[in-house]
Amino acid sequence: MDFYDKDLVSIRGLTKDQIEYILDLSKKMVPYARGEKVKRALDGKILGNLFFEPSTRTKLSFESAAYRLGCDVIDVSEMSMTSIAKGETLADTIRMVDAYCDVIVLRHPFEGAARLAADVSENPVINAGDGAGSHPTQMLLDLFTMREAKDSLDGLNVTMVGDLKYGRTVHTLAQALTNFGVKLTLVAPESLQMPQDIVDRLKRNGCVPRKTSVLEDVIGDADVLYVTRIQRERFPDPAEYQKVAGTYRIDNAMLRNAKDDMIVMHPLPRVNEIATEVDSTPHARYFQQAFNGVPVRMAILCAILGGDI
Repeated sequence: MDFYDKDLVSIRGLTKDQIEYILDLSKKMVPYARGEKVKRALDGKILGNLFFEPSTRTKLSFESAAYRLGCDVIDVSEMSMTSIAKGETLADTIRMVDAYCDVIVLRHPFEGAARLAADVSENPVINAGDGAGSHPTQMLLDLFTMREAKDSLDGLNVTMVGDLKYGRTVHTLAQALTNFGVKLTLVAPESLQMPQDIVDRLKRNGCVPRKTSVLEDVIGDADVLYVTRIQRERFPDPAEYQKVAGTYRIDNAMLRNAKDDMIVMHPLPRVNEIATEVDSTPHARYFQQAFNGVPVRMAILCAILGGDI
């Protein structure tokens, strides 16, 4: 699969074969991500990490992935640290950073920022999340987590619960899952259901999702329960957030109705939507999911920069 010197801005255009290529390569990266093996496959390369929106897992896992491969990192963690604070445009900032590195990883609060960056950068751009838009590397690590737990993605019953309107992780993941013939259930208050344009896209790809607001009615069917935080920062009206905050909470009582081998995932951070008592159950996969960001992002960096493992 040819990812060399290519942008990764969205999942559009990614085929099932390309997705599986990255997942297979990620599997090979696991012992390197754990430090059990060492190979400086990207020695001499420089990653420009531009995170203009708060991040813990995505930012640190990209840095860890780079360092595990011998790639150096230059880092900007907020707009106030750049000349954007002086009035410089994002396009000009990208052009400058482009001169200093071999690949740019960008997180930005505005949807479309990664596409703009890719348009002006000569080096590849990886979208690490743009507003409520796309988050392709999160999608890949989510698929990797599911496949590692279930051996195959084909035909899984995946239930997504929480903020499906503003949650970019579920937007990207739902579309990717249509490559694998999944049965998709969307659990949310009507005000936070999956945007209709994405539902229409799912249907065009052969997946007609089931919608409900009652998790108890569907949890028993799920192979994967993908939980999302209701994101206060995405709501234009705080009063609207208060109406839906705390709508869903996964605890051991809720899980009594689940399949024994059902896994619970969450892109994190969580607030109170998963009780800490769930952490010690066989269902919990969200911390493993967070670790999986390292081998998956190692695979992406190697595929784009030409590193050989």
